[in-house]
Amino acid sequence: MDNLEKVEKIREKTGVSYEDAKVALEACDYDILDAIVYLEKLGKIKAPEVTSYSTTHTETSNDFALAQADYHESCKKKTIGDGVDKVVQWCKRIIKKGMEVTFAVQKDDKKIMEIPVLIFVLLVIFLFWVTVPLLIIGLFCDFKYHFNGVDKMSVDINEMCDKASDACGNIKNDIKNS
Repeated sequence: MDNLEKVEKIREKTGVSYEDAKVALEACDYDILDAIVYLEKLGKIKAPEVTSYSTTHTETSNDFALAQADYHESCKKKTIGDGVDKVVQWCKRIIKKGMEVTFAVQKDDKKIMEIPVLIFVLLVIFLFWVTVPLLIIGLFCDFKYHFNGVDKMSVDINEMCDKASDACGNIKNDIKNS
């Protein structure tokens, strides 16, 4: 925007003469907003007398109030209690999921045992030297292991259990044939 257009813009907005608009622009390095403020200070134009602003749409003001409340909520100081609450909520979700998903032991398509994964994990952690050898011996005795209630993931854990059972069967057959 060239200087003449700026002078014209100030004239449209304020109603001052070309000369006053040009003087104000030159005094403010051709910044339109600064020129308008300069004219207000000189008394050439009357400053607006608005003390508060409101919107005509209640929908907009409700949106603004909600956004403002969200902002204030996000600015609240985080306390140790908030962190503890998050950890407790996470633990609750893990325990709930651990009780929903089950570990099943099968032989000849008959279900021998089914326990929640949470119990299975605790057995593996605390009785590792008993649980893991029993699982391996079970594979050689044609037991199959499956997890029920697991959502399909990028790695199918039941397919991996089947492959381990097949591998143990192949090893057992190789030993018998030798």
